[in-house]
Amino acid sequence: MRRDVFQAIADPTRRAIIALIALQSMTPNSIAEHFDTTRQAVSKHLRILTECELVKQEHKGREIYYTLELERMKEIDKWLEQFREIWETRFSQLDTLLQTIQNQQT
Repeated sequence: MRRDVFQAIADPTRRAIIALIALQSMTPNSIAEHFDTTRQAVSKHLRILTECELVKQEHKGREIYYTLELERMKEIDKWLEQFREIWETRFSQLDTLLQTIQNQQT
């Protein structure tokens, strides 16, 4: 079953894992140290992130390191861009309105 990217980022723990490995690749144990949960729970989150192709596994010796898939993150950014444009327009309109009010008061 292929999961949706947005299902993966809906969970706060998975978002925190993404934030952690955005800085550097990490092993499951080093990721688990940042959470007050079991190693198995972290592994489940990593499996979901891997299924969604938001993270990839790299084998280095006997260790597995997880790294962020930046190309896949761009899908999220592209979706958010439509809202970013709306927010920017509204903030610009608000700035104009506030400037008009301020000019009327002086």
